This record gives sequence, C-alpha cells and structure tokens, in this order.
Amino acid sequence: MAKRTPGPSTPATAALARAGIPFAVRAYAHDPAATDFGAEAVRELGVAPERVFKTLLAEIDGGLAVAIVPVSARLDLKALAAVLGGKKAVMADPALAQRKTGYVVGGISPFGQRTRLPTVLDASALALPAVLVSGGRRGLDLELAPADLLRACGASAAEIAR
Repeated sequence: MAKRTPGPSTPATAALARAGIPFAVRAYAHDPAATDFGAEAVRELGVAPERVFKTLLAEIDGGLAVAIVPVSARLDLKALAAVLGGKKAVMADPALAQRKTGYVVGGISPFGQRTRLPTVLDASALALPAVLVSGGRRGLDLELAPADLLRACGASAAEIAR
C-alpha cells in the first residue's frame, strides 16, 4: 500500500499523516438519501463487506468507548463491556457521538477524534491484509493495514462482533 494517496484532508487523514501511518484514500459519491452507510461504501467501492468496518460509540458504565466492527456484523455490547472491564454497554446517543468525535454519523472515523477514547477493533480484522474505515465524512474511506489501525488509535483487538 502506498504511503498516502492524495485526497481530501480531514482530521482523520491529518492524524494519520502526522503519525506516519500509510493509508490509501478511497472516495466515492455519497448519496444523501442513503441511510445504510456501510452498505453504500461496500457497493460504491466494490469491496467485500468483511473488509469495510464501521466506527461506533458505546457508553460503558457511564463512560464512552469506540468499537470498530465489520459493516456486515453487529456490535456485541456485552463483549465490548467485558473487554473494557465494564458491566453494561449501550449504544451512545448519536448526538453525543457527533459532539465527542467531531464527525457526523455515517462519517465517524476512528482517527482524529476530538476526544481520544478507549478503542477496540474486532479481531476479524487481523486476518485481513487491509481494512477500510471512514475517513471523517460520508463518502470517504481510508484503507490501511489492521496493525496500523491499532497503532494509530492505541486500540486493542478482541472478538466484539456477532
């Protein structure tokens, strides 16, 4: 994968560039009527659904955490809570997620968020040479190696998808 392919600048791309993380920009024309952002990315980028990951925020015992799971799967909230030493997890309110990350729902990137939060990547990513995650806006994905994603986010990997 190239060091960095030219493309739009977002807090996510800037954070990766500052960290020296190699990534490729994969942009597509976002349909404003789309509501399943993951399915749209899979379709428009022509990649397997298990390679495209969504970035979700969850509240665990009153604190926030980031979960990165394949768009073809669901977040296992119990597993996420257990990995982070919590008792109960629920999905974060979308408005809160937007405020804490600085990104809109459907464009939340694990990189360059306003507030650095505990982050867990689903372990399925580790079997892939590269994954795609949001680049900080709808219609913009970033492709990078799972090990680089973990390093850039200070994340851990665990089975958190079902």
